[in-house]
Amino acid sequence: MRVFVTGATGFIGFAIAKDLIAAGHQVIGLARSEASGKKLLTAGAQVQIGDVEDLESLRKAASRADGAIHTAFYHKISHMPLGTRLRVFLGGSPGGIVGRFLSAAVTADRRAIETIAAALPGKGSPLVATFGTLSMPFGVLATEDDGYDRDPSAFGLARARNQDVLEELAARGLRTSAIRLAPVVHGPGAFGLASRMIVTARKKKQSAYIGDGSNRWPAVHQLDAARLFRLALEKSPPNGVYHGVAEEGITLREIAEVLGQRLRVPTVSISPQQAAKYFSFLAPAIAADNPTSSRLTQERLGWKPTQIGLLADLAQSEYIEP
Repeated sequence: MRVFVTGATGFIGFAIAKDLIAAGHQVIGLARSEASGKKLLTAGAQVQIGDVEDLESLRKAASRADGAIHTAFYHKISHMPLGTRLRVFLGGSPGGIVGRFLSAAVTADRRAIETIAAALPGKGSPLVATFGTLSMPFGVLATEDDGYDRDPSAFGLARARNQDVLEELAARGLRTSAIRLAPVVHGPGAFGLASRMIVTARKKKQSAYIGDGSNRWPAVHQLDAARLFRLALEKSPPNGVYHGVAEEGITLREIAEVLGQRLRVPTVSISPQQAAKYFSFLAPAIAADNPTSSRLTQERLGWKPTQIGLLADLAQSEYIEP
């Protein structure tokens, strides 16, 4: 089928595009510029120039597709168009910038999902969208049949609410599915949330975990994640929910210890109070205890992770040097 992929030049999106092409699908990839779109052309994809707030570009590409995979999301203010950035920076007090950024990113995500869905050719068209396991209740093993944490103070609640949009679209006949990705999607040169630990350890000359470091992070390799998106596109019934998780829970201490060895810095424990300053705004995510199962995903889609695990990848990656 012909598949429209947003975020197609990104770490996960580009892997998805290549996996789709290798499986015999045609790809229309969203790219912010002609320069960034060149690698899509080289890989054999068509290119649609635009971003997630360029709704006309989304409509144009989706109307030419049989289905869509939506991975684009504003993870950085610098990725936003100038007008959105100005609203984030100038729309209130300086202390509210992070909140305004998140609100703008989530709103853009919701509008993109709705726009793509409306432009797809008809009932039964597949639409796969991306979410995160960090939206699940902490401290217990999360499964695909569990709903996201709806507590008003829950981490990741704002973006997770866009899963409700997929449920509404499924009720109208679209074949929607949500993939909750692990916070650590790793592969050549990228380690998801662990990348922040690498940067911080280099800067502070020590690799830190919080408390006893027993909180757990799920992880998945980039190539395994890409294959999961394709399988969801091809096989999922309406309103499917899947977990992009190869390893259910690796402790923060294990990750910190491997990084300490690779960077040749001491591994230390810091208190939750110290973590807020040490890891800045990402401290709540790094402190999260987020064990997550993918057993049902593997059973329902026939997905079997085959790539290298996170700790082994960190231990051998050429991208991690002192």
